[in-house]
Amino acid sequence: MSARTTSFASAAPHLIPRRGFLRIGALGLGGLTLPNLLRAEAAAGVRSPHKSVILIYLVGGPPHQDMFDLKPNAPKEIAGPWKPIPTNVNGIQICEALPHLAKIMDKLVVVRSLVGNQADHDAIQVYNGFDPKKPTPAGGWPQFGSAVAKLQGPADPAVPPFVSLCYTCTHGPYNEPGPGFLGPALTPFRAMGPTRDDMILRGVTVNQLADRKSLLKKFDDMRRDRDSSGDLKAMDSFTEQAFGLLTSSRMAEALDLSKEPLRVVERYGTGDPKVFMDANGAPRVPQSLLMARRLIEAGARVVTLNYSKWDWHGGMNAEGRANNSIFLREQEDFPPFDKCVSALVEDLHDRGLDKDCTVIVMGEFGRTPKISAQVGRDHWPAVNCALMAGGGMKTGQVIGSTDRIAGEAASRPVTFGELFATLYHNLGIDADKATLADLTGRPQYLVEGSAQPIKELI
Repeated sequence: MSARTTSFASAAPHLIPRRGFLRIGALGLGGLTLPNLLRAEAAAGVRSPHKSVILIYLVGGPPHQDMFDLKPNAPKEIAGPWKPIPTNVNGIQICEALPHLAKIMDKLVVVRSLVGNQADHDAIQVYNGFDPKKPTPAGGWPQFGSAVAKLQGPADPAVPPFVSLCYTCTHGPYNEPGPGFLGPALTPFRAMGPTRDDMILRGVTVNQLADRKSLLKKFDDMRRDRDSSGDLKAMDSFTEQAFGLLTSSRMAEALDLSKEPLRVVERYGTGDPKVFMDANGAPRVPQSLLMARRLIEAGARVVTLNYSKWDWHGGMNAEGRANNSIFLREQEDFPPFDKCVSALVEDLHDRGLDKDCTVIVMGEFGRTPKISAQVGRDHWPAVNCALMAGGGMKTGQVIGSTDRIAGEAASRPVTFGELFATLYHNLGIDADKATLADLTGRPQYLVEGSAQPIKELI
């Protein structure tokens, strides 16, 4: 990226928040607004297709044995009340509360034997595939989207390669870990909240914007040789994104769900983004999945989002009766989840995006086979479950199996390295060869060990 940011004599560059660099007013360009200008390219024509990934994090760890790995013949204290139902793929059954997904199982892959999970509420492994308890390079491992942005760059100069739709959770470890040793220039573009209000030009024409961009470059050239922190390099990328966003309508259009037919929005469902589930989780916002699809169509390579809160340990009221049963919460959360995920997968197929866009849905660990006295399921790192779709993969199958109580992998254990190697493969990146330079200049591989893509899927 060739554009340069401005520097301020009165403030150290690293103290200026990233949002300030998206806000052209903070760049000395006057007020920032985006109305009619960004709609000018709405009909920009058909772009060449690009490979992409939508990563959906189920905050807190969903119960695998109540969703995609039911054990109806296990004792009641393990099996729970849900019954399995057949899907449209012979021999595959899932929870009766997921009927929409059952109807499109031929378009899905269930990984029932994901091993090597962490035991704590920490989203880092979901976002980068590395065990947080193992040694990490200085600066930390970059999350998946940051690595992809570094290796492949933008598919469209006006759309960031990595966009985050994640809401900030009050429990810090639930949040995205960031770009790690790749540095702040590879931080995801955060499209939610106040940032969207900054994507607006007020009283500045495109030509004026170009002139001021040139002026910024001249100012910054004077300070370039003095910077040794890397902050200006990061600011370069932020400013380039800001100028690109302001001179193209694609991002604004992608984030505007009013452009979608009402029937499509209703198919996904909607939720209140201001209601954070159980206070410290993420909001239950099905429309985020629709927005992710729109961002992929606009040109993003990786879109991440967090969805609801799945940490259901149960609880008792004053009379000693269960009042926060895991199964009551499942009755509440399963239907909208079933609806929005199936809508996304069907939408990708209907739009011809199923060969190019990979969808992956997972949490940080599985859940205990035995239902607790508080009518909940606790943390269970021994085995986990993931749902995948698209990406040109061989769908309509289950990878791996667990024992009779869904407590351990019984066949074909799948590692996080294999899972992420598959995601990279679907993007056209060979995780066995590609490397990223860490802070010392040492090349680091993208996945743990020498993991290969899941052979059953490619």
